[in-house]
Amino acid sequence: MHGIFAAANVAAVSALPNKTSPKPRRVALFVTCLVDLFRPSVGFAAVKLLEDAGCTVEVPPLQVCCGQPAYNSGDRATTRAIAAQVIEAFEGYDAVVAPSGSCGGMLSHHYPGLFDDDPAMKARAENLAGRSYELMAFLVDVLGVTKVTARYDGVVTYHDSCSGLRELGVKEQPRRLLGSVTGLRLSEMKSPEVCCGFGGTFCVKYPEISNAMVGEKSADITSVGAGTLLAGDLGCLMNMAGKLQREGSTVKVRHVAEVLADMGDVAAIGEPSTLDSGTR
Repeated sequence: MHGIFAAANVAAVSALPNKTSPKPRRVALFVTCLVDLFRPSVGFAAVKLLEDAGCTVEVPPLQVCCGQPAYNSGDRATTRAIAAQVIEAFEGYDAVVAPSGSCGGMLSHHYPGLFDDDPAMKARAENLAGRSYELMAFLVDVLGVTKVTARYDGVVTYHDSCSGLRELGVKEQPRRLLGSVTGLRLSEMKSPEVCCGFGGTFCVKYPEISNAMVGEKSADITSVGAGTLLAGDLGCLMNMAGKLQREGSTVKVRHVAEVLADMGDVAAIGEPSTLDSGTR
């Protein structure tokens, strides 16, 4: 990782609130490429939520891309090489948490199959897979978090990203936590589970189809009348934010972790900001 989040002083991360827990967990944050390079505030929000839940959070500096772009393109050799580095970087932690269903799904569902011909590496990959979680699922299902201390005034709608929903079963968890945010009202889209058309390399390979899909999604978002769109995957959020802005929409787009961490005053995705550091 070589972006803004990775370049931030580790002390800045450690300075975030840390509430004690009877059973503290040593958690590694898998930052993800898009968060690191485009939206570091999501990383800081994830750290705050995890520390508020009693975890000790570390950000391994040697982490790299999860390898999903290469994997989806059929480049198995490159994916294996990337996965081996990720496995090495995240050994020894109680849990590995990603603010992304797609990256979390890559670690937990696809890594072991890359090493079917290497029993030793497969065992290490399976060990990582068993410790890897998407952020919302980890907070609710593993740590038992039921509420957060945050305020966000207005109506929001929520998009269920494909990997988080279909691979990891992430749907009710973010909604449960959003229900505890003061001033927030959730208004569901007609089709919150329908793909936004991003799909990683899909939007590059099939831009016309991708644009048509995100056009349908933006229409669904707009019809709700919400002032803010939330989701748990930055790729989907950037795709939808770009379409909404091209259409002249005033809907603000944010990662759900930012709202839950009470960082809703950070500039929305696509809005100008002097320094999107994730601090208030």
